Amino acid sequence: MDEVIERAALRVIENMHENLGEPITIDDMARVAMFSKFHFSRVFQRVTGLSPGRFLSAVRLREAKRLLASTVMSVTNISHQVGYSSVGTFSSRFTSSVGLSPSRYRVLGSVTPQLLAAGPGATPSGATATIAGEISSPLPDRPVFAGLFPERILGGRPVCYTLLDRPGPYVLENVPPGRWHLIAQSAAEGHEDAFGTPGGEDEAQCISCSGPITVRPGAGAQVADVRLRPMRPLDPPVLLALRDLLSPVGAARQAC
Repeated sequence: MDEVIERAALRVIENMHENLGEPITIDDMARVAMFSKFHFSRVFQRVTGLSPGRFLSAVRLREAKRLLASTVMSVTNISHQVGYSSVGTFSSRFTSSVGLSPSRYRVLGSVTPQLLAAGPGATPSGATATIAGEISSPLPDRPVFAGLFPERILGGRPVCYTLLDRPGPYVLENVPPGRWHLIAQSAAEGHEDAFGTPGGEDEAQCISCSGPITVRPGAGAQVADVRLRPMRPLDPPVLLALRDLLSPVGAARQAC
């Protein structure tokens, strides 16, 4: 049954890519999956970690990243091409997910540790905890980003993060109470911001997502080992612009 569900989810994701500029409803996606609407929403979230609507938004924003990096199309035209009728809504969602506005992403292409650490809540107050463990990866000599996020998607500002110059021990300190997803990513040289389309595994892009991890006030250190694997089409797109952070120059041990 899991194989049937995964094939159905893949059909829906492929349809998302093929029709990004068109309105796509839950009813449309359920028809492609050949499930009832309510059953589809439940099983899609089970295999991808995101609701169908949230996954569609991430696919649209990833395509916007690609267009901003590879074309001279205006931000307005790009927003319409990826399915947004309002450029203001597009710019707001792009900025909150990628860490840069569309125009700044086109110029800079990546966030910096200073941008990741900026903003309200960057320095937790009150009782905090520590999460530590060992990161292993099929890319043994490449930098690794690991962070805690409120959703099962590598996008938006992490509540805490670290950068390693290669897989190995990691520590996340000052973790605030809450339920967090621990997401780690590494990329082969030259593939730090690959965009990809549905297909087979991408061995140049490796990822891991575990959780949610519940952190309670005053909790002691928690152990969470991380094993990265090649990205699959069912994995939510990577939205946070990490290109420079995952380069040998950009990767220095930086914990929030």
